[in-house]
Amino acid sequence: MSEATSSWDPYARGCPSRDLLDRIGDKWSILVLGELGEHGASRFTQLRKRLSGVSEKMLTQTLRALERDGLVLRTVYPAVPVRVEYELTPLGETLRKPLKALTEWSLGHTEDVLAAREEYDARAEQVS
Repeated sequence: MSEATSSWDPYARGCPSRDLLDRIGDKWSILVLGELGEHGASRFTQLRKRLSGVSEKMLTQTLRALERDGLVLRTVYPAVPVRVEYELTPLGETLRKPLKALTEWSLGHTEDVLAAREEYDARAEQVS
């Protein structure tokens, strides 16, 4: 595990840590990482079925980006037809706990957020 570098500042434009936060905070990245963490190694079609609404193109782009960042491992098995599986790397595994906490928070506060949205929208209607 790498130690934090004091020069990383996600609030500074161009900082690699900002790019990393963008990646792991992306909707599909969070869901892909969560699925792989929950179910282990999975094939593309399995992931696509479990992630309702993701397009083939978006899933492909997300998996490639996560692989590039060292969070997901893509393994090709020489079979006919070729079999490809995706799984979390040890680095990707370190995200399981924080992502689980975010998921639990969102599930526990969805009603609060929906109520806040309704209140906001009602106030916005009164102003316009």
